[in-house]
Amino acid sequence: MELRWIREDTPVWDAPKAAIVGGAPEGAIEPPRVGVGELVPGEWFRVEADGTPVGYGWMDCTWGDAAVTLAVDRGRQGEGIGAYILSHLEREAAARGVNYLYNAVRNVHPDRLRVTRWLEARGFQPSGDGLQKKRVTR
Repeated sequence: MELRWIREDTPVWDAPKAAIVGGAPEGAIEPPRVGVGELVPGEWFRVEADGTPVGYGWMDCTWGDAAVTLAVDRGRQGEGIGAYILSHLEREAAARGVNYLYNAVRNVHPDRLRVTRWLEARGFQPSGDGLQKKRVTR
């Protein structure tokens, strides 16, 4: 399976985002409250396998750090797509001179402990303010 990383120049809420990001387990992600075709905030990156969207990465840079979120099609989880997204988000952040990536695993996330452990296995550490942070290496 060959994955493609695609930066969306003018990201809008569309059917694939609604299916993958909006289709995440309830409580996992708070999707933007916009209609189909409306602009969405932050930087969006789409991951495709054979031309089909299989995941999304989101990044919002502020004050030298970047909040990141990722979502993988439920039917494609366990295939390494999440690690692919995270790796590419780290490269995007490094190219922008970002110091830290951070992710807030929501208290109501149905797999909070598993996701937290997954992030920690990839270098994220609890920051004491409810966030998981990782220093960006250049």
